[in-house]
Amino acid sequence: MIVLEATKLHKSYGNKFTKHEVLKGIDLRIEQGEFVSIMGASGSGKTTLLNVLSSIDRISQGSIKVQGREISKLKEKELASYRKHELGFIFQEYNLLDTLTVKENILLPLSIKKVSKKEANEKFHEVARELDIESISESYPNEISGGQKQRTSAARAFIHDPSIIFADEPTGALDSKSASDLLTKLSDMNEKRKATIMMVTHDPVTASFSSRVIFIKDGSIYTQLNKGEQTRQAFLKDIMKTQGVLGGVSYEY
Repeated sequence: MIVLEATKLHKSYGNKFTKHEVLKGIDLRIEQGEFVSIMGASGSGKTTLLNVLSSIDRISQGSIKVQGREISKLKEKELASYRKHELGFIFQEYNLLDTLTVKENILLPLSIKKVSKKEANEKFHEVARELDIESISESYPNEISGGQKQRTSAARAFIHDPSIIFADEPTGALDSKSASDLLTKLSDMNEKRKATIMMVTHDPVTASFSSRVIFIKDGSIYTQLNKGEQTRQAFLKDIMKTQGVLGGVSYEY
């Protein structure tokens, strides 16, 4: 089943005299349960693509459908409700509320739904267990590590079972071990929950945890790779080769 379908996406900034076209007619489909990475050089349009697909920014032209619903034409109030119910977000800088505990931060998406306290607690313990953060549930963000903060952010994104989770450079502020731990858990949850994830990253190692990588160049889709049955290490080599061709850089393994 197609979760997200984007057709002929265009995004421009400025006016007719100083127009700068960032996205140039992108077509994209994401199936339920896919873990898709978007890669591209700085200025390629990958972050803009994530922003318009996640409704953070508006497109200039084209169509975006999530679960068959045309979101590009929703009014602001409808859009805000749609975001809260249908989308999950994992940001590079965590975006946790310092005055709330880990548990309270994770439960925020359920506070706008009619979910009983018992059901909310059950959902919390399930997702916290999967992300190995049950033991810090009563801690505050300033009392935990960067890796734990990002796993808290991930738990908040998953807890209300959104249609799609958008992750913007989720490992950008993490050390290599914390990044690997997070990505392994995201991959496991993607497989176990059939959760749909779209992640923007500049890092080929991070992208290798996904099942498909889409490369953006100058506002258009340049090419894409599917992992298929190959190992993550083999997929990583393919990603690095393609990134090398795209950026004119030769990689050695």
